[in-house]
Amino acid sequence: MSRLLIAATHKSSGKTTISLGLCAALAQRGLQVQPFKKGPDYIDPLWLSQAAKKPCYNLDFYTQTTEEIQRTVAHYANMVDINLIEGNMGLYDGLDIEGSNSNAALAKLLNTSVLLVINTQGMARGIAPLLLGYQAFDPGLNIAGIILNKTQGTRHETNLRAVIEHYTDLPVLGALCRNQTLNIEERHLGLIPSNESHQSQQKIQTIADTIAEQIDLDQVLALAQQAPPLSVFSPTSLPFRASDLKIGIIHDEAFGFYYAEDLDAFREAGAALVFINALQDKQLPEIDGLMIGGGFPETHMDTLAKNTSFKQSLHTAIEEGLPVYAECGGLMYLARRLYWGKKTCDMVGSLPCDIQMEVKPQGRGYVQLQETGHGLWPLPTPLQTFPAHEFHHSKIINLSRELPYAYKILRGSGIDGQHDGFIYKNTQANYAHLRQVENNDWVKRFVAFVRKCKYSI
Repeated sequence: MSRLLIAATHKSSGKTTISLGLCAALAQRGLQVQPFKKGPDYIDPLWLSQAAKKPCYNLDFYTQTTEEIQRTVAHYANMVDINLIEGNMGLYDGLDIEGSNSNAALAKLLNTSVLLVINTQGMARGIAPLLLGYQAFDPGLNIAGIILNKTQGTRHETNLRAVIEHYTDLPVLGALCRNQTLNIEERHLGLIPSNESHQSQQKIQTIADTIAEQIDLDQVLALAQQAPPLSVFSPTSLPFRASDLKIGIIHDEAFGFYYAEDLDAFREAGAALVFINALQDKQLPEIDGLMIGGGFPETHMDTLAKNTSFKQSLHTAIEEGLPVYAECGGLMYLARRLYWGKKTCDMVGSLPCDIQMEVKPQGRGYVQLQETGHGLWPLPTPLQTFPAHEFHHSKIINLSRELPYAYKILRGSGIDGQHDGFIYKNTQANYAHLRQVENNDWVKRFVAFVRKCKYSI
């Protein structure tokens, strides 16, 4: 069960670029590479999935139990040659002072060595006390190797290597010189998603070629192979239920935020997935239910607005009772209008509100939700609470009439700071992103709701 966790000393050190480059370079050697991403994130996993040519799975202390994280890794890790886990933020960063949900905690939970990425801009001899401090801070953590990023050239790299060799026992597996061609364009929620970048494969190839040239891949593999077996049983795979439902997934350049395990859960629950393009398709196909995930409808608002036949077919389906679940960008799409700067575009118009894009985040981070009892497919226990997350720069404005809410906000922003989850007919739309996890099996319950709607007619 070969595996490594790729972390960094701090955010924006280049670990995503290095992670996807390693995935692609190793996959191009003919190896089966399974990527994982720590934390709630859609954009990095899109890039990692494309690089590895395998779905990337998220590992998150807030929405999953530690046992669930271990079982998830054990399940997918057995099927491949190497598992690469990309961390988030810095190695020791987390929500609490003990670092219980940090990258270091994840590495120790999974008994996995760490490959530490260092942004070396402006660094010289000072890299030694930095590395010695990182090693001493948690002696139970195995920092197995170093990758130097953004070096200033051969002389800078040589000096850094000499300092590290003199003062530490850490091997340097490679060094990447500062190179603008390796950068992936960013905007308000992070990297441009790979499903929007027409040059994404070319960018991944450029990064992979650089990684293969400047990082010792054999040494990376050797360190990963030192990982001991995980002392946890992989979850037993249940046979998929025979497909009796067609559930649409709007998946295009505007809407691409879906967790791989959620899509797996749809299929396991008996749903055949029908992928739909809201930018190009003229009509909604024949489906029994629909999910509209998050994404960036604001960057495609002109095209979405001009596809009037698709909007009308979706509006009609919602009015006729089609079960629909929309998250964040999906909620924005179902509103009447979308305002961004001086631009205004008409959206589907099923929800009695407009959307205003703001410069600053309107909701960002983990949330805690409580069932109100008005949800269409609630948890079995009344007023039950569960964790989720949100990332949005938009807000609801001009709400013309009140709608029932599925959730009360205990932590987070949601729709109005107190509630989330508009309910309209058989449609639920919220800013919160849900995950198919043990304490919130939302996919199974949504599919059951779709099945009930189909067969009760």
